[in-house]
Amino acid sequence: MDTINPTSQALSDRISAAALAIEDKVIAWRRDIHQNPELSYQETRTASLAAEHLGKLGIEVKTGVGITGVVGILKGGKPGGIVALRADMDALPVEERVDLPFASRAKAQWLGQTVPVMHACGHDAHVAILMGVAEILASLREEIAGTVKFLFQPNEEGSYDGRPSGAQAMIDDGVFGDPVPTAVFGLHVTSAQASGAIALRPAGLMASADSIKIDVQGRQTHGSSPWRGVDPVVTAAQIILALQTIPSRQLDVTKTPAVLTIATVHGGVRANIIPDTLEMQGTIRTHDEAVRADIWRRLEKTATTIAESQGATATVEVSEGVPVTYNDPPLTAWGTKSLGRGVGEERVTESRPVMGAEDFSILAQKVPGMFFFLGVTPPGEDPREAPANHSPLFHIHEPALKYGVRALAYLAIDYLNRR
Repeated sequence: MDTINPTSQALSDRISAAALAIEDKVIAWRRDIHQNPELSYQETRTASLAAEHLGKLGIEVKTGVGITGVVGILKGGKPGGIVALRADMDALPVEERVDLPFASRAKAQWLGQTVPVMHACGHDAHVAILMGVAEILASLREEIAGTVKFLFQPNEEGSYDGRPSGAQAMIDDGVFGDPVPTAVFGLHVTSAQASGAIALRPAGLMASADSIKIDVQGRQTHGSSPWRGVDPVVTAAQIILALQTIPSRQLDVTKTPAVLTIATVHGGVRANIIPDTLEMQGTIRTHDEAVRADIWRRLEKTATTIAESQGATATVEVSEGVPVTYNDPPLTAWGTKSLGRGVGEERVTESRPVMGAEDFSILAQKVPGMFFFLGVTPPGEDPREAPANHSPLFHIHEPALKYGVRALAYLAIDYLNRR
């Protein structure tokens, strides 16, 4: 990467002051979006809010990118490169249990059911932060050397209806077309960090996420006479235990973390009937693509071999999900220093690998990317005990939002104005 912008301190001070000046607006946007959450590929109101705001700032707007996504293009006053900033918009089918005057009471249709809806992962904060960043950068457009693309992305959480993730849908719709960015930045709020703290790491930050489905075929019989059939339940139990030896005994745990979880087991209808079949589902999480492929291979061999030894058969289906969220090392080395200049070095720490997944990873496969966490746990509350993202009790310390605004705004202009 190139050397730092010599006017970085003055720029940081200006962006800090601007973020403080619009803090109340950012919080108001966040509360409005929080009270009106929308599920994946249903984010029409949120998208309209973002698009209207960008339009008022004189930013070129494209809607319907990746079904419900919004793209803003801000051309600076000087020639230069192109950088992209991304915020995801969708909420979750979770019933809110946080006592707030702006708590969600929304319901929506999801997979044929009426479900409660909540921004239990903090995407309401992401949208509000990026709207604030757009306002600041629009006010500085004459000083920006290049172009900023604002990506308001749908469906990060997954629609579970066969449609691609929001990141992939936006790519399919040409989001990284003319103008083509040379870097993409994004953030995610987290209860695992104190309010205003920023954490990131080079290379694998968040895990890949693949889904597992294993069908065990036995032979039904009376529960009193297991020898007259083939028990898929006992076979499945042996498979589940054996699968845990893949990450714990067959992989070098000193190199990279990996998790293999079987989370659901379904089979049988009565206590005295050994069923014909049993179905298991779970997930694979890794931080390395080679390890990911190795687990796939070992998984199938383990399940089918154990089933065969019991006289049963096992069919293994692995559905490929999102890849590792990979922070480009040179970009991240530069970006970590830039974040320190933009929000203060004391706020920036190195993250441990996180086993959760993010479809920002798909964007970062197309152009160099850098993703980081913004802590939102209130002062006096232990982040180790705070309700996690996706909890119905997940809550945000709103003063942290201005640090997200400062971080993304500074990164964008510092990246474009670097020498």
